[in-house]
Amino acid sequence: MEIVISIVAKASENLVGPIFHPFTFCRSYKTNFEKLKNEVGNLKNARDSVQHKVDDSRNNGDGILPNVAEWLISAHRLINEVGELIGYKENSNNRCLKGLCPNLKTRYQLSKKAVREVNAIVELLGKGRFDSVSFRTIPEEPWLKSTQGFVHFQSRKCTLKEILDALSNRKFNMIGVYGMGGVGKTTLVKEVGRKAKENKLFEKVISAHVSRTPQIKKIQEEIAEKMGLRLVEEIETVRAGRLYERLKVEKKILIILDDIWGSLDLEAIGIPLADDNSGRKVLLTSRSVDVLSCKMDCQQNFRVDVLNGGEAWSLFTKTTGDCIENDELRSVAKDIVKECAGLPIAIVPVARALRNKRLCEWKDALLELRRPSLRNFSGTQEVAYKSIELSYSHLNGEELKSTFLLIRYAFISCVEDVLFSGMGLGLFQNINTLEEARDRAHTLVENLKKSCLLLDGNTSEWFSMHDVVRDVAISIATRDQHVFVVENEVAPQINWPDKERLKVCRTISLRRCNISELPQEFECPQLKYLTIDNDPSLRIPDNLFSGMIGLRVLDFTKMHLLALPSSLGLLQSLQTLSLDDCQLGDIAIIGDLKKLEILTLRGSNMQKLVEEIGRLTQLRLLDLSNCSKLKVIPANVISSLSRIEELYIGESPIEWVKVEGIDGERRNASLHELNHLSKLTSLEILIQDAKTLPRDLSFFKMLRRYRISIGYDWWSGGRSYGTCRIFRLKLTNGANICLNEGHIMQLKGIEDLSLDGLIDMKNVLFGSDREGFPKLKRLQIEDNGNVSCVVDTMDCTPARTAFPLLESLFLKDLSNLEKICRGPLTAESFCKLKNIRVRKCDKLKNSANTNNLEILMISYCDNLINVVPSSTSFQNLTTLTVTGCSGLINVLTSSTAKSLVRLRRMQIGFCIMITEIVANDDDEGENYAAKDELVFSELKELELSFLEKSDKF
Repeated sequence: MEIVISIVAKASENLVGPIFHPFTFCRSYKTNFEKLKNEVGNLKNARDSVQHKVDDSRNNGDGILPNVAEWLISAHRLINEVGELIGYKENSNNRCLKGLCPNLKTRYQLSKKAVREVNAIVELLGKGRFDSVSFRTIPEEPWLKSTQGFVHFQSRKCTLKEILDALSNRKFNMIGVYGMGGVGKTTLVKEVGRKAKENKLFEKVISAHVSRTPQIKKIQEEIAEKMGLRLVEEIETVRAGRLYERLKVEKKILIILDDIWGSLDLEAIGIPLADDNSGRKVLLTSRSVDVLSCKMDCQQNFRVDVLNGGEAWSLFTKTTGDCIENDELRSVAKDIVKECAGLPIAIVPVARALRNKRLCEWKDALLELRRPSLRNFSGTQEVAYKSIELSYSHLNGEELKSTFLLIRYAFISCVEDVLFSGMGLGLFQNINTLEEARDRAHTLVENLKKSCLLLDGNTSEWFSMHDVVRDVAISIATRDQHVFVVENEVAPQINWPDKERLKVCRTISLRRCNISELPQEFECPQLKYLTIDNDPSLRIPDNLFSGMIGLRVLDFTKMHLLALPSSLGLLQSLQTLSLDDCQLGDIAIIGDLKKLEILTLRGSNMQKLVEEIGRLTQLRLLDLSNCSKLKVIPANVISSLSRIEELYIGESPIEWVKVEGIDGERRNASLHELNHLSKLTSLEILIQDAKTLPRDLSFFKMLRRYRISIGYDWWSGGRSYGTCRIFRLKLTNGANICLNEGHIMQLKGIEDLSLDGLIDMKNVLFGSDREGFPKLKRLQIEDNGNVSCVVDTMDCTPARTAFPLLESLFLKDLSNLEKICRGPLTAESFCKLKNIRVRKCDKLKNSANTNNLEILMISYCDNLINVVPSSTSFQNLTTLTVTGCSGLINVLTSSTAKSLVRLRRMQIGFCIMITEIVANDDDEGENYAAKDELVFSELKELELSFLEKSDKF
C-alpha cells in the first residue's frame, strides 16, 4: 500500500508541475503586462535622463564613456522590443471559441515573454546607475592646427627636416634647439611639433614654457592640463609622481620644453627619462648650446641661425607692404635691414613701426639703430634690444607706450586686466564710461599686436609677450618710470631699493616671490601701483600703506587677509582694488575708500558681503563672480551703488528674495534693486530660483553686455570676456514667467538664447514687435508643450527676415512642434545656420530647409517624414545623425544625396520602419546605386544599426 501511494504521489508531482506552471503565466497575464508597462516607463525615464546628460556633455565638448553609449543602445533596443510586444498583445487574437474563452496558449506565450522582458529591464536598470557619463576631452593647442607665424625660408626648411629626422631616430630621445633670443626658436619648434603630429611620429604633442627662473609647479600644471590630468596635491614630489605615472602610459608623445636657461631636473617635474625603445621624446630650446649639451645631456642639438640677407629683406618687405616705392627709401630700408642683423624679432617690429612713414622718419630710425647703446648690451643682443626700443619709441602716443609698459610690469595677459589697471592709473584719455574704456583697451592691445610687441593668445582677449620684448620693456620701465619688479624670487628676503630710490618709485610689482614679510615702513610718496601675488603666508604690516597714500591701484592675489590693514583707509586716491582668490576676513574698512571705482573680489571665500560696500558711491565696477560661498548681500547695498556700470555676480549662489524684507535672521537683497542702477550696462548674474524675479525688470533695456542665467547652473567655462549677450531661462516647479515687453524683449541684441520649461510663447521667438532677434547666433528651446513652430510669419506682409545670423538651433521635448518655419521668409533668413539638433519633437514632419547646414542631428521624432527635403541642396553638410525616428521610411532621396559632397560622418540607428537609406526620386533608376561611392566620396565614418527592414543602402 505504501508503495502504491508513493508511486501515485511521484506521478502527481511530475504531472502537476508542467500543468501548473503555464497556468500561472496565464493567470498573471494582465498583471505581467501592467508590470511590463511600468518597468518600460521606468526604463524610458532612465534612458532620457542619461541621454540628457550625454547631450549636455557633448555640447560641452566632453567625450562619452563607452559603457554609457552601449547602455543607451541596449536601452533603446529593449524599449523597441517591448513596444512591439505590447503592440502585438493589443492587436493579437488571444481568445478562442468565437471569443467565448481566452486563448490560453497565446496568453501563456505573451505572458512568459512579458516576464522575460521585465527581468531584462530590471537588470538593465541596475546597470544604468552611472556616476559619470562622460570624460573630459583634451583640446589640442591651436598652433598644432595652424601654420600661421611660420615663414618657410630655405634655411628654416633644412633645419626643420633635420630635427624631424632626429625625432624619427630611435637612438635619440632628448633633442635640443638653440639660438639667440628672438631668432625664431619657438616658432620653429612649434612647426616641428605640428609636422611631427601630422606625419604621425607622435600621437600627442604638448609644450610648456620654462623661463629664466623655472617654477616647477607651473610647469607641472601646464603639462598636466594638456594631458587632461588634474594635480590637486600641493607637494611637488607627489605631483611629480602622479605626472610621471601618467606620462609613462603614453607610448608616442613629444614634450616640448621652451626657453631653458640652466639645468632642469626632468624627474623633479615628473617627466620620465625615455629609454631607447620608448616613443617618449623631449625637445628643448635654449639660448645656449652649453645648457643643452652639458646640463641637459641632449644627444643632438640644432642651431637656429639668423636669416641670410635675402630672407631678411623678404621678411622686411612682406611686413612693410608696398610702401617702399622710390629708390632713396629703398636704399634706407636696405641699410635698416642690415642693422637688424637677420633677427626676426628685430626685423618685424621695425618694419611695422616704419610702414607708411615718411623718408625722414626712416632716416631717423636708421640713425637710432646705428647709435651706440647706453645699456650693458652687446653683439646681436644689442641689435634685438635696440630694434625693439625703436619700435617702442615709434608707438603712437604716450597712452599706447604706457599700456605696453603696464602689461610688462603688471604681468598682464588679458584685456580685462588692462582695463582694471589702466582705469585706476588714469591711463585712458577722454574716456567717460567703462564701455568706452574697454573699447580703448581692446584697441590699444590690438595696436601693440600690429606693432609685433605683443603676440596673439587663444582668443582676442588674451595675449603674450616674447621674452626678449619683455626684457626690453622692463628695462625701459625701470629707467623711465621708476619701476621695481621682482618675479619668481624664492629667497625669504628681497633686496629692496634704498630709501632714496623708494621715494621716487612709482610701481612695485612682486609676483610669485614667496617672501615671508614686508618692510615695516614703506616711504613711497610717489607710488601709484602696488601688486603682490605671493604665498598665502605673507604677513601684511598694519601700517603698510601709511607711506604710500597716493596709491591708485592695489592688487593682492591668492593671499590670506583675515583682517585688512587699518592703514588701507588712508588710501583716499585709490581707484582700483583687486583682492582676487583671497581668503578674506573683515573687509569693512573698504567702505572708507570713497574714490574707489573698481572693486574685484573674484574667487574669494566670503559668505556675506559687508554693508560698508554700500558707501562706495563712486564705484563703477563690482566683481563678485565665482565666490562659491557668497549667499548674502544685505538689502539696499546694491541699490546704493548708483554709479555702477558693470556688475558681475556669476557663479555666486546669492539667495535673492522676492521682496525686500526679513530673510531668516538677516535682510537679503532682492533683484528689484537692480532697477535703481540707472548706469548699469554690463551684468553677469546667476538667479537660481525664477520665482525671485520681480515683475518689473526695467534695467534689462539698459544692458549692452550680459550673461543672465535663471534656473540653470552657471557656465562651466567660467568668466566671460568680450562682447556677449546670453540669456538662459529654465522654469521648474510650476513657475511661469510672462516674457512680454517688460522682460526678454527688452534684452536687445541677444546672441545666445536658451528657454527651458513651459514659457508662454506659442509661435516662439519672432517677437511681438516682429523685429525678432537679428543678432541671435545660438537658440535652444526645451520642454515646452506650447510651441508649434519656431518662426511664424503667416500674418506678415511683405516677407520677413528671421534669424539672419543664427548658427546653431537646438530643439528638444517640444511635443506640439509641427514646423520650424511657417509663413513667408526672405532669403536672408537662417542663411548662417550650420548646426541643427532636434530631439523628441513628435509632431515634427520635416527638418529645416537651409543650404549652409554642416551638422544635422535628429533623434526620437516619431512622425518625421523627411530628414532632408528633396528640394534642398546640402553641399556643406558634414555630419548627419538620425536616431530612433520610428516613422521614417528613408533618410535621403537620390537627388538630395547627390548634393552631399562633403558628408564625412553618417549615423543612422533604431529607425524601425526604414527600408532604404537613399530612395530614388529621379530618372536614373538602378544606375544611381553605382554612383553611391562617388556621391559619398568624403564619407569617413558610417554607422548603421538596428534597421530591421532595410536590406539595401
